[in-house]
Amino acid sequence: MKPDGGSLIGFGSGGPGGASFKAFDPARECFIEPSFPSVAPEDIERAVQLAVSAAPAWAKLPGAIRAKFMRLIAENLESKIDDLVARAMQETGLPEARLKGEVGRTAGQLRLYAESAERGDWLDVRIETAQPDRQPLPKPDHRSMLRPIGPVVVFGSSNFPFAYSVAGGDTASAFAAGCPVIVKAHPAHPGTSELVGRLVLHAVHACGLPEGTFSLLFDSGFAVGQALVQHPAIKAVGFTGSLRGGRALTDLAAARPEPIPVYAEMGSVNPVFILPGALAERSAALSDGLHASATVGVGQFCTNPGLIVLQRSPAAEQFIQALTAKLTATPEATMLTAGMKKAFVSNTEKRSRQPGVTLLAQAATVSACGAAPLWFETEAKYFLGNHELAEEIFGPSSLVVWCQNRAELLTVAARLEGSLTATVHAGAAEAAEQGDLVDRLADKAGRVIFNGFPTGLEVSHAIVHAGPYPATSDGGRSTSVGTRALYRWARLVCYQGFSEELLPPELQRANPLGLRRLVNGEWTQQPL
Repeated sequence: MKPDGGSLIGFGSGGPGGASFKAFDPARECFIEPSFPSVAPEDIERAVQLAVSAAPAWAKLPGAIRAKFMRLIAENLESKIDDLVARAMQETGLPEARLKGEVGRTAGQLRLYAESAERGDWLDVRIETAQPDRQPLPKPDHRSMLRPIGPVVVFGSSNFPFAYSVAGGDTASAFAAGCPVIVKAHPAHPGTSELVGRLVLHAVHACGLPEGTFSLLFDSGFAVGQALVQHPAIKAVGFTGSLRGGRALTDLAAARPEPIPVYAEMGSVNPVFILPGALAERSAALSDGLHASATVGVGQFCTNPGLIVLQRSPAAEQFIQALTAKLTATPEATMLTAGMKKAFVSNTEKRSRQPGVTLLAQAATVSACGAAPLWFETEAKYFLGNHELAEEIFGPSSLVVWCQNRAELLTVAARLEGSLTATVHAGAAEAAEQGDLVDRLADKAGRVIFNGFPTGLEVSHAIVHAGPYPATSDGGRSTSVGTRALYRWARLVCYQGFSEELLPPELQRANPLGLRRLVNGEWTQQPL
C-alpha cells in the first residue's frame, strides 16, 4: 500500500481542492510525496450530507453488525501492518517497535468496542411496565435507552498516528455507538491516515454499509476543521491535542445556534508525588521508573509525568541527583514535527526565565527536530504563586517542586489544575495514612495511580482517560479510552405508551437481542 494523496468522501474522492501540502520526515528533515490537496467547501458538504443520509440506517443496525464491521477493520490493520508502519515511521520519526505496538493496540480497542456493541449492555435499557389500576394515579408503560446522536467529527492526533487517529479510539467508539464518522486527518501524517482510511472503507464495502458511514478529509490548516464543527448537521466532536486547539473548537461549538459537545483531550501535567517512605524502600527503582515514564515517546505522550513533587530531605536530594545523571545521559530523539520542536524550545526557554526556577538537567541536542530531557526545579512557594509553572510543556521536560513539609505538599496537591492522571508513591508504613492526599488528587485527575507510573494506558472496561479542565473540555465526565467512551456519542430517549411493533427491538417484550435490561427495577435478560 502506498498513498496517492486525496480525501476519501464516502465511496469517492475529493476534487482539486485548495492549497496542497506534503508530509515532513522529521528524522531526515525532508518532505515526502505525494501532495495532499485541502478539500474544498463543496467536498465538506458532500461528506456531511452522505453521513446524514447514512445515519438512520446505521443507527438501526444491530450491534452484531457493527461488531463485525469493526473486527474487520482490525483484521485489515493487522494484515497491512508492515505497510502502515513503514509510512508512519517516515512521517513521525517514531521507531518501528513502538508503531507496531500501537497498531496492535488500535486493533485491540476496535475489538473491545465491538464486543460492547454486540453485547449491548452499554445501551442501559430500562423498562417500566404499565399499572393502569395503580392508585391514586395509573402508571404508564415507559421504556428508555441510549440512541446514537448522528454524524460526528473526529480530529486525528499528532502523537498517536494509529490509536488516536483515523481508526483510533474516538472513531471506534463512535462506530460502536452507531454514528457515522467524518475524520479530519492530522496534517503531520497524511499518508498514514490515507492508508488507514482505505482499510476502513474496505470494511464498509465488505459489510454492505451505507456510503456515508465513513469519510476522511485533508486540510493544510484549520478551515476544514472549523467548517465541520460549525456545520449544523454535525452532532458531536472528538479531539486530542493542545489546550489552545481544544478551546478553539469548544468555543466554536458553543457559539453555534445549536451548541454541540466537543470531547477534547487537551493539556495534562500528570503530577507524581513521591513520599519519604517510598524513597527509603526503593529509591533506585523509582529513579529508573520515573526516568522511563518521563522520557518515553520523547515526552510526547499525554500521560508523561510533567510535575514531580517531593519533600526536601537528604534522601530526596540524593534521589534527584541520581535521576539527574540519568536524564543528562539520555540521548536525543526525534520529535513528531518541526513545529513541536519549535514550541518545546520556546516553552522551555520561557520556563527558564520564571522567578525561582533553576535548570536541573539538560541533555545534549544536535538535530533540528531532536529533543532531549530538559528539566527544571523550584520551591513550592514559587510554584504556588505562579500559575504558568502548572502548565504542560509538551516534550521531555518536567518540573521538580520541593516542599518543606507534608502540609505544603498537600497545599500543592489542592492547588493543581485538572489532569489525566495523578500518582502517589508511598512506603508500606505510610501508605495507609495517605487518604487525604489521594482524595485531593481524585478531585484533580481521572486516573489516580498508587506506586506505579502514568504511562502505559490499559484499554479496558474500567479505564478512565479523562480529567477536570484543562485535561478535558467536559470536566472529566466521560472518557476517551475504555468502553464508557461509547456514551459520548449517544443520548437517552424514552418511549411512553408505544405498541410493540413501533418499539426498537431493544425495548420489545420478547427481548429478541437477549439484552440485560432493568425491568421494573430488577436486572434481567428474560422476556417480559
